Amino acid sequence: MELPLVVGVDGSESSLQAMDWAVDEAARLGLPVRLVHACLWERYEGDDQTDGAGRPSDRALAEKIVGSAAERARQRDSSVRVFAEIVPEDAATALLQSARDASALVTGSRGRGELRGLLLGSVGLAVAARAHCPVIVVRGDKTALEATHERVLLGAGDPALSGEAARFAFREARARGCTLDVVRAWRCPSYEGADHPSMAGAPERYHEERASAVLDAVVHDGLADHPDVRVRKTTVEGPARKVLLQRSSAADLVVVGARRRHGHFGLQLGRVGHALLHHADCPVAIVPQQT
Repeated sequence: MELPLVVGVDGSESSLQAMDWAVDEAARLGLPVRLVHACLWERYEGDDQTDGAGRPSDRALAEKIVGSAAERARQRDSSVRVFAEIVPEDAATALLQSARDASALVTGSRGRGELRGLLLGSVGLAVAARAHCPVIVVRGDKTALEATHERVLLGAGDPALSGEAARFAFREARARGCTLDVVRAWRCPSYEGADHPSMAGAPERYHEERASAVLDAVVHDGLADHPDVRVRKTTVEGPARKVLLQRSSAADLVVVGARRRHGHFGLQLGRVGHALLHHADCPVAIVPQQT
């Protein structure tokens, strides 16, 4: 059974931009798209289509938002199957529930009614930090949104926590027919010197070689499964979040992993993922790894 791409729509320009991106993605992967709009009108309203002042009710507005979004999606690519539903929950809860039966969850960077100065809306942050399927927050400039860089960027973390992220990134690069850039950042702690027992007189080379070994471990299975994908491996000295943010300006999608602990209910999002969601110059995919 093909699990759909789930997209949160609320009528905002950000959510419509995310929906456009999701339709293009669904066409590449041969997946259907399910549009989800959260609205609590069932809890508070009757069946009237107008409120006391003659304005459209929340129910009528929700139906208009969903109908317009579905029509826009079908016009963007008529080959993509589009379904739409209104869920009587708050936005974060509705999307997290829908993510249980999704290949990925796509959301805009800001929702309707959220402050313009916010770098990332509260709903996008909540689902990226809690969902058990990949979450793509659509952000960035026109070049990235139109996938003209022809590069997917994968931040290589701990190999034990990067398996799902690597599989996702290889799938994306293969579907797009583009290069996969895999980057591992490394740093040489200031307290380590040439007299450290493991340094053998070259602390920088030691850490760079370790980073290279991590890169090889992260891409090993992907290279075996997708020998046709062009892979460029790079080790870079510096903080991981800074390195990936800089390189996001030349990518169409940046992919990082995130730990999901069973029974843990708080936000589960590392510093690198958090920084990318707020500042990257292209869409960001947070791919959970169950632990």
